[in-house]
Amino acid sequence: MNMRVKLLATAAATSLLVGGAHAAPAKKHHAAPRAASANTALLKQVEALRAEVEALRAQVDSSSSAQAETVAQVNNTQAQVQAVQTQVQAVAATPPVTKDQVNTQIAGAIEKEHHNDKFYFKGITITPGGFLEAAGIYRSRFQGDDIASSFNVPFPSQSHAAQSSEGRFSARQSRISLLAQGKPNAHTQLSMYGEFDFQGGAQTSNSNQSNSYVPRIRNLYGTIDWDNAGYGIHVLAGQNWSLLTMQSKGMSPRSEITPPQIDAQYVPGFAWARQPGVRVTADFMDHQLWLGLAAENPQTTFGGTGVPAGITTAILGNGSTASGGNQVNPTGSFQQFYNGVGSSLSLSHVPDFIAKAALETVVGGHKLHVEGFGIYRTFSERFDGTTVVEGSNHDAHGTGYGGSVNLEVVPKLLDAQFSYIGGRGIGRYGSAGLADTTFDKEGNIHPIKEYMMLAGATLHATKALDVYGFAGEEVEHRQLYDAGTGGYGVATLLNTNCMTEGGAVCAGNVRRIRQITGGFWDKFYQGSFGRAQIGIQYSYTQRQLFEDVNGLAPQAHNSMGFVSFRYYPF
Repeated sequence: MNMRVKLLATAAATSLLVGGAHAAPAKKHHAAPRAASANTALLKQVEALRAEVEALRAQVDSSSSAQAETVAQVNNTQAQVQAVQTQVQAVAATPPVTKDQVNTQIAGAIEKEHHNDKFYFKGITITPGGFLEAAGIYRSRFQGDDIASSFNVPFPSQSHAAQSSEGRFSARQSRISLLAQGKPNAHTQLSMYGEFDFQGGAQTSNSNQSNSYVPRIRNLYGTIDWDNAGYGIHVLAGQNWSLLTMQSKGMSPRSEITPPQIDAQYVPGFAWARQPGVRVTADFMDHQLWLGLAAENPQTTFGGTGVPAGITTAILGNGSTASGGNQVNPTGSFQQFYNGVGSSLSLSHVPDFIAKAALETVVGGHKLHVEGFGIYRTFSERFDGTTVVEGSNHDAHGTGYGGSVNLEVVPKLLDAQFSYIGGRGIGRYGSAGLADTTFDKEGNIHPIKEYMMLAGATLHATKALDVYGFAGEEVEHRQLYDAGTGGYGVATLLNTNCMTEGGAVCAGNVRRIRQITGGFWDKFYQGSFGRAQIGIQYSYTQRQLFEDVNGLAPQAHNSMGFVSFRYYPF
């Protein structure tokens, strides 16, 4: 093709030269028209040749581009062929999948599906929970307690059995729970939660042969949650942990922080209750700030001395307290559907009111939960006609305040917590269950001043091992009336023979209950079949009385050890 172009160009040049040569000699005027006509024809021929040359150049350029594209396609195809050859070689080098391997993969998928932790019924999500526990208990002084310790450590003068230790096994802390949840619309969730253990004791329950201990309610309540962008409103009704119990996630139920121990009564200084009530809470700032108000079931515990006859504060038995020397006058049994042995109902007609605020934030990469609360209580009594104020009802009021801090000291490794509550008439909210109220000689009821503190930390040493340590105390203040002869902590109550076995004189009121405890949990199995763990706990408890006139403030102590095996199937 290039040769053709050259030939055409040569022909065009030759034509021009020839035309010029023939035209040069012409001198005569009659030859000019003929020469002009020849030149015009020759120019047209040159233009045609030029056009043909340009067309040929365009063909040449197009052929070069097509050749380059063809080369690129060939290179791409060769690369694809090489990749396929590499894959074929890799597959050839891989051992063939056996039938057993296929069956194992299928079985694993089925197993995972069968061990889903939820199931569904008519649009409701149902989540089972709980654990089975086999526990061993040892106490250096016999108290006759099961898995929950009373902290009413006996003095030698108060119990001959206290000179002996005790050991037993128990399965009564085993627990079952069920959570049902449904969403009628995008912003509303309805829930019901029930949790039960076997620490109830009917009159026929015994450890002689059948060990027929009955289930009891721990928690049983329903909730309504309205969640919107940036805030939410939540209502709870039923039996649950008291609102003043420390929590880890706002004020959401089932986020309570209990010391991670085996002893079911928790450490003294830990403020809590599980009781019926109604609460309303709200969260703001994307669930970081929470405010709540609750009305909860009232009950009063009593202590002290010097109460005159004719005062009624409870029916069918004295209020429960670890102080001893309760001074109330039961008026007979008006109770139905309650255990008539050892049960007591205080004269109560106003619920306990609790207000609480909680803040969740992150400080320097450390999660922080801070909360504060206040409580208002009413204590009631009846003057029956033989006292100074005849035939009338009388109320007294108690208040308390407190708060807690839960800090992730080292993320995912070390958590620490501290809580405090102080006020008057708050005794029954502490694990030790000290007295709420006392009396003067006219029979007027008075709330007792008290404080309780708890501090502890949990080390997540590994994914399977948690190690913890806690210390707490509950302290009541002297509260005297009638020239020091009545009230709580009366010095005329002698402690002369408290440390003498069978001694007759040991009457002082409890001033302080304190405990230090530590232990660990080892989750030795976690998988599709649930979780199994073993725990060991040791605690040292001290019970101290008020000083008497001789300056004697005796202390009783108890060393306790617990071992627990738990299986969580869900």
